[in-house]
Amino acid sequence: MAELEWEGLVAAEAAGQRLDQFLAEPLGSRARAARLIAAGLVSVDGRELAKRHSVRAGERVVVARETPGPAAASGPQPAQFEVVWEDEWLIVVDKPAGVVVHPARGHMTGTLVQALADRASGGEDPQRPGIVHRLDRDTSGLLVVAKSDAVHRRLKAMLADRSLRREYLTLVEGTPPARSGTIEAPIGRDRHDRLKHSVDSDAPRAAVTHFELVEVLAHAALLRVRLETGRTHQIRVHLQAIGHPVIGDSIYGGPMRFGLKRQFLHAERLAFTHPATGAPVDVRAPLPGDLTAALAAARAALL
Repeated sequence: MAELEWEGLVAAEAAGQRLDQFLAEPLGSRARAARLIAAGLVSVDGRELAKRHSVRAGERVVVARETPGPAAASGPQPAQFEVVWEDEWLIVVDKPAGVVVHPARGHMTGTLVQALADRASGGEDPQRPGIVHRLDRDTSGLLVVAKSDAVHRRLKAMLADRSLRREYLTLVEGTPPARSGTIEAPIGRDRHDRLKHSVDSDAPRAAVTHFELVEVLAHAALLRVRLETGRTHQIRVHLQAIGHPVIGDSIYGGPMRFGLKRQFLHAERLAFTHPATGAPVDVRAPLPGDLTAALAAARAALL
């Protein structure tokens, strides 16, 4: 007999709700409920029904616990990550370069989402439970992940009202003409290369990036960058647009210098008001080894 995840009766006040909506609270999110229903792990009065089923008062709903398939042990290894903050409401992880955040074409396994399957929840997309924002595969650093629908909604609202602060460190080609600045240029899919994003787009969306000069190096500069919006590849596209591409960025023109094998871009700081407790959360992740070595090489080039 399968181990139970949850079992209960439909109360009169819940009658008429969709099955996935009814299960959203006990299972942590509507997306997770929909996934378990689709997997055949939910029964209503002994029958497997679609997620759109309208529950009726007195129906008994039973949810079986998920178990890994027999191929799990020999399948792809879980994504590696470091937890830098965790409580009952959310988790902040330090994602290494090379890890994909959620399943996508060409990367259906070994993702961060799958590694967090028992801890993350919330949101409408069953492929991205708990994911509030993302990082490119070859960008390292901090991500906040929700553990429930309610926390996911609040963190998404913070992104929308720009109260969730995201800061990056990046090494760029050349030196910007000002010690600080704001790049305000809409971004969308490039008109000529559908695999890239660009300020030259038929469907641009507003994008704002702030930067500060941290250190001037030999034909390079270390910048602290703050995102106001979060478009795909935003930092990389904006810095290319002003003539200072991220070093190591093979897609947007940054040269492979200082021993780098990927773009020098690291999500170094996250700061926000905790959506459940109201306490300030301010976490940082040090540069990983490959970027630390590249920065040392860039400094040595001054000698």
